[in-house]
Amino acid sequence: MDYNRLGHSGLRVPALSFGTGTFGGGNDFFKAWGSTDAAGASRLIDVCLDHGVSMFDTADVYSHGLAEQILGAAIKGKRNRVLISTKVTFQMGDGPNDYGSSRQHIIAAVDASLDRLGVDHVDLLQLHGQDYNTPVEETLSTLDQLVRTGKVRYIGGSNFSGWHLMKSLAVSDRYGYARYVAHQAYYSLLNRDYEWELAQLGRAEGVGAVVWSPLGWGKLTGRIRRGQPAKPGTRAHDIAGTGPKFEEAHLYKIVDALDIVAAETGKTIPQVALNWLLRRPTVATLIVGARNEAQLVENIGAVGWQLSPEQIAKLDAASDLPAAYPVWHQRDFPALNEQGTVRG
Repeated sequence: MDYNRLGHSGLRVPALSFGTGTFGGGNDFFKAWGSTDAAGASRLIDVCLDHGVSMFDTADVYSHGLAEQILGAAIKGKRNRVLISTKVTFQMGDGPNDYGSSRQHIIAAVDASLDRLGVDHVDLLQLHGQDYNTPVEETLSTLDQLVRTGKVRYIGGSNFSGWHLMKSLAVSDRYGYARYVAHQAYYSLLNRDYEWELAQLGRAEGVGAVVWSPLGWGKLTGRIRRGQPAKPGTRAHDIAGTGPKFEEAHLYKIVDALDIVAAETGKTIPQVALNWLLRRPTVATLIVGARNEAQLVENIGAVGWQLSPEQIAKLDAASDLPAAYPVWHQRDFPALNEQGTVRG
């Protein structure tokens, strides 16, 4: 397993992390992801550790805390071998302070997560979404307090806009607070919006990308093709209206290119799609999920080899889309862009 520094921190994380959204299946939404129980989770975690996948990502809202509970039970006796990443922000109760990035909610949510996980600290805490209602200073001072007390080792955001992430970094620098070193963001061959602004910010400010859904919400498995829609029982079918938006023609064009590269490399389509992401600037780790051991082992096969420059260029061309303003305007003036590009 390859290991990368997480942003400008000293923490080294595996190139692949394991996502626990498949643990529990506590409601219809998460059942579409998976319903792995404690015994199944323990086996998957052992497989991960055998292959060097030592970071496990979860969130309090995953099956309303059940995923954290299952993860906590599965890592008992293994805490010194694992890194735990969790997320807080979204609604966890009916009260007016049961969501958001306020001091009140963050502290309560972290304590509850630690209790469910059965640990005294998490290695990476990320705010699951951008909260427009809480002053950034309040949020960052609270996170800094959690780092200083040892309940949290490192902090990050997730699903932030570039301006909000940059404002947060500026506040940390101004007051000497702990700094975001990670941004858990969506990024895949199917949707490359991350490159337009967030990648530039991450490279300039030392924020590593922790990539969620690197296979495009289950669309880049190779099982969805022209005339071959998603099958019942899969996330791409059962909750098809959720997740990133895309045009079918765009997906098929990417899958065609993945087919060619997979044949050239002797790898599977998911392995090729993941390997492409591992080559992108600022990417520290990809969060991969699996309902079973076979899926997990296949995903782990994305590391330990590299696509050729020609194969990367082929996938770049197939997945490229017109950029939003002001990126398309910036691309018209390459001399002003770092290394002649604004793609990241």
